[in-house]
Amino acid sequence: MEIKLLHQPDNAIAHVTLDAGEEIIAQAGAMVAMSGNINASTTLRKGKGGGIMGGLKRMLAGESLFLSVFRAPLPNSEIWFAPKLMGDLLLYEMRGDEFVVQASSYLASGPNVDIDLGWQGFKSFFSGESIFWLSISGQGPLVVTSFGAIYEVDIDGEYVVDTGHIVAFEKSLSFTVGKANPSWIGAFLGGEGLVCRFRGKGKLYCQTHNPGAFGSLVGSQLPPR
Repeated sequence: MEIKLLHQPDNAIAHVTLDAGEEIIAQAGAMVAMSGNINASTTLRKGKGGGIMGGLKRMLAGESLFLSVFRAPLPNSEIWFAPKLMGDLLLYEMRGDEFVVQASSYLASGPNVDIDLGWQGFKSFFSGESIFWLSISGQGPLVVTSFGAIYEVDIDGEYVVDTGHIVAFEKSLSFTVGKANPSWIGAFLGGEGLVCRFRGKGKLYCQTHNPGAFGSLVGSQLPPR
């Protein structure tokens, strides 16, 4: 399997070339185009995040109950995937360690990559902001998407990020969710929402734009229905 990311960072698309017998799994609706010989099907996902409970947990996180599976019967079969929003893509190679991804940022992965809704999502939900994160594990390629460009931060110590700008991070990092300003009045007047305070050593991937803030801005300009 070969994955190339093109037209980064604002209109990124993933070009995947599959050998005979290879398959790739993707979020429902992510496929743009593909070779006519590729077989497409749906699954509740095998592995750690599989079965009906795995599908229901993805629905809770705002994702589709089903995932799409694309299998190539012939060599050099190609398929294209793109995110729903204008933005970037990140290709991350899973090597057995856990990787935490914001639920809306998952795009596609190899067949040996497992997807599950981790406890991080519930912690964020009960802290007052409906953010769900997927716990990714296993072996193989993983493609995640963003709104705007993706930039990498090497954390060694402590780092604070607005929750709406987080794409993914390595599980070696711990975090707490709280206010950017210790005062509720200061947080309200400053317009800052909740932030994640990361601690430890590892990589963090952020997006330059906040989809929630963008949606609120656009929504405020639309006429009432």
